[in-house]
Amino acid sequence: MPVSRLIVISALLAALGVPVLAAEAPLHPAQRACLTKAEQRAAVGDHKAIPLAKAIKILHAHGKHGEIVRARLCRRDEQLVYVLTLLSHNGKVTRSSVDAANGTLLVNTRGAER
Repeated sequence: MPVSRLIVISALLAALGVPVLAAEAPLHPAQRACLTKAEQRAAVGDHKAIPLAKAIKILHAHGKHGEIVRARLCRRDEQLVYVLTLLSHNGKVTRSSVDAANGTLLVNTRGAER
């Protein structure tokens, strides 16, 4: 099939809202790594996750200080995990993870937070 014909077909499919490439297809909810704001509220409300404020307090209790620049609640191997990105006073950006079910600070095998 000539290239111009492929472009026309792709444009028509896109105009109809049909995904042309696999990357454009919406993800199934089970494939999505991080939760939406509504899913986060539901997880906290159902006591499947601790509140974000508690996760931040746990992080500070372990000596991890700085401005929280990003906080996400994600699925990781059948568990919910807060992934917190901090900006320290010296400008260093670090990422730490807290188990959202029990508040445990997670550490990878090399001894640094994941």
